[in-house]
Amino acid sequence: MKKIDLTANPFFLDKSEIKKIDEIKQRMTFDEKIGQLFCLEGDFNSEEEVKNIINNFHPGAMMYRPQDSEKIQSTQKIIQNVSPIPLLLAANLESGGDGIGTDGTFYGRQLEVAASNNTQNAYRLGKISAREGMAVGCNWSFAPVVDFNKNFANPIINVRTYGDNPETVIDMASQYIKACQEEGMAVSIKHFPGDGVDDRDQHLLTSVNSLSTEEWDQTYGKIYKSMIDQGALTLMAGHIYQPSYTKKFNPEIKDKDIYPGSLSPELLQGLLRGQLNYNGLICTDASTMAGFECQGERKDLLPQSINAGCDMILFTRNLDEDYQSVYNAVKSGVISSDRIDEALSRILATKMRLNLFDKKNNGTLVPDKDSLKILQCNEHVQWAKELAEESVTLVKNNQNILPLTPDKNKNILVIVIGDEVSASGKPPVHNLFVDSLKKEGFNVSVLDPNDEKMKKAMTKGAVSDLKSKFDTVIYFANVKTASNQTTVRLNWLKPMGYNSPWFLNDIPTIFISIANPYHLQDVPMVKTYINAYTANEYVPPIVVEKLVGKSPFKGISPIDPFCGYWDTKL
Repeated sequence: MKKIDLTANPFFLDKSEIKKIDEIKQRMTFDEKIGQLFCLEGDFNSEEEVKNIINNFHPGAMMYRPQDSEKIQSTQKIIQNVSPIPLLLAANLESGGDGIGTDGTFYGRQLEVAASNNTQNAYRLGKISAREGMAVGCNWSFAPVVDFNKNFANPIINVRTYGDNPETVIDMASQYIKACQEEGMAVSIKHFPGDGVDDRDQHLLTSVNSLSTEEWDQTYGKIYKSMIDQGALTLMAGHIYQPSYTKKFNPEIKDKDIYPGSLSPELLQGLLRGQLNYNGLICTDASTMAGFECQGERKDLLPQSINAGCDMILFTRNLDEDYQSVYNAVKSGVISSDRIDEALSRILATKMRLNLFDKKNNGTLVPDKDSLKILQCNEHVQWAKELAEESVTLVKNNQNILPLTPDKNKNILVIVIGDEVSASGKPPVHNLFVDSLKKEGFNVSVLDPNDEKMKKAMTKGAVSDLKSKFDTVIYFANVKTASNQTTVRLNWLKPMGYNSPWFLNDIPTIFISIANPYHLQDVPMVKTYINAYTANEYVPPIVVEKLVGKSPFKGISPIDPFCGYWDTKL
């Protein structure tokens, strides 16, 4: 295993800082050293719970899901006050401060940023994420996603990426990293060795990056090398196979013995530490994913992950059991003391690089309540509106319908697809769209699936009756991809999919997607199609402005929205 260098990229520590790390390690007990290897899922809220966890298990990090900013800030403060060694406190800050504070700014998905074709917006995404994340106490962003959309059917990355062009990924992710580094926030580039090639979900199985070594070098390799050179402090290893590179570094290996990035010494030591010269902290993706756990017995996999090159394990299934598995592996020599020391050095060096020890000494690890004013501040909200203005993309415009006017499109039927409260608690946003249309002078009806009269009109009624009632139909789709959900496609109401666009040659029809940019595979017949990428409160009103011609469509598609089908362009 390549030797760590704390004076080099990305740590750049001086002799006095390295000496402090050595002194801290000397003071630590065996139990405390083991505990530093874990980033726990933060579901501890009371001060008593936090004290018990820290005193008994000494975790090196925690990751909390989004909560009210005051609540999460209070919890983060308890954590840092109780622990003698400051913790890395992580969040998925992929789309803004909403990744940790439910009242934070939902700036926009990475794909929306890419569609603006303006790297300043990626910088702003990093600024908002870091400023608002740090206001509630976070210091570690599990972002940016540096995968790219090699396969439009991939169920995970979708709008979480900067598109299907590796150069765009580099340009945008670089600006996110720059902004975070300026604010003192650590980033974690993910998901090594690269998601987005196959059409499966590593939450549910071990997925595959099937590129050849040459193809990987020109895409993911190029991306990771750039991010590493720019000083990415940490990297997340995914539960993703990369057979070509595994075999390059171990030509004798049998297929059945190949492991994913989170468990592979060939990928972590040969490719990442060796060929790409990465010196920073490596954390697993969630070790509770099936893509990790299906590789063997859990008690063996956790030590194997550490031995393969991961410095920190993300999440536990059972804290007592998982801690004991690593504890026993170190006591028995399965994990060497040198390997533990190396992992511990990287964890502490990351904290030193972020000035967490100095901040703990002066009581500034978590700011006071007044700092929360930056969440959804005027500047951040204005930036989000400007991003929406620059990114909404007119993908297809094959009928003479735009701009809409109350004279020729007075009566509009809006058909909402999806747009329910999301698993992360995001509210529906179609009402913002409908209200904006009404303000422009349109009469708007929203299809109610429970309206039997409308159902009969759509299934048994005369087409001429529909034409007399509606001048235009607009689909408003908020159908998100999500982890643990392999396939996300458009589904229609029974009988006979009566809410599908069967009438589009009789009534002018527009399809708007504000989440998944690949819906044309299911509605190739639609002649006017718009991608808006992010279901936040800022996008729907701006989409309406563009529909009525108050502002032009400026977005440039960062992916192939036609999904490789010839008929989707007709």
